[in-house]
Amino acid sequence: MSVNQIQNPKSKIQNPEYPHAVWRLLITPPLDGATNMAIDEAVLYALAEGNGVPTLRFFQWDPPCLSLGYNQHWDELDESTCRQLGYTWIRRPTGGRAILHTDEVTYSLIIPQDDPRVQEGIVGSYRVLSFGLLNGLARLGVRAQQATKEDLRASRQASKGGPVCFDTPSRYEITWQGKKLIGSAQLRRKKIVLQHGTLPLCGNLNRILKVLRFSEAEREQQRELLPQRAATLEQVLGKVLSFEEVSSALAQGFTEELNLTLQEISLTEQEQQLAGKLRANQYANDNWNKRI
Repeated sequence: MSVNQIQNPKSKIQNPEYPHAVWRLLITPPLDGATNMAIDEAVLYALAEGNGVPTLRFFQWDPPCLSLGYNQHWDELDESTCRQLGYTWIRRPTGGRAILHTDEVTYSLIIPQDDPRVQEGIVGSYRVLSFGLLNGLARLGVRAQQATKEDLRASRQASKGGPVCFDTPSRYEITWQGKKLIGSAQLRRKKIVLQHGTLPLCGNLNRILKVLRFSEAEREQQRELLPQRAATLEQVLGKVLSFEEVSSALAQGFTEELNLTLQEISLTEQEQQLAGKLRANQYANDNWNKRI
């Protein structure tokens, strides 16, 4: 996305809902899963130490990667099949359940915990930040909604706590016609908020079922149910949009809803070095990935 700066028209309003802020827009090339997670955490630590800036990041995964939630047991993964298919796998620093990252736009927001946009706590900040996602989707022609308590209750009763993230929306996650469209998760550490999330662009969402452990009966049941509970952007719009188109629209949505100016700036040398260490010592290391 060739955007050097995205200016929000709301910044000219005398009394905007949130004070105008300048954040970094970080667009990274497709990277392996361990590197992607290491970059997010490196940005968090740099910001906590006073050497970074609030950041909105968009990224992709190459090769495809299965990510497990922070507290998800790794034996829910079929590691052998994962290798056979050419997928990698990691454990995320955030909670939730398994996601297969491929053919998608992934976003992350790394901002101070005292920012007024996230001061309402985890659930409250989900609500606020989701307005940026909804605005961006509307720019693409998608009439999406925030998941309600009723949506959450009905989905949980149906899913019975399965290992797949996209079979159940959390409160204020993004849905379309009752189907989960964007899954998000959040971490708060060192007075910094890291929220990241996934918007599948295209492809068969049931691909994840190949690399998770199920009985044959459970797998067949999931094959039928997952398409009823989740959707890709292609299914919503009837066409495939590029990573650049979608990330640009979402960036515009965040600038408008959160009263931002985004400046496209690369990682600092310090952040790159820290990401390298985090990748080697944590995200590409079985001591972390198989700790549960």
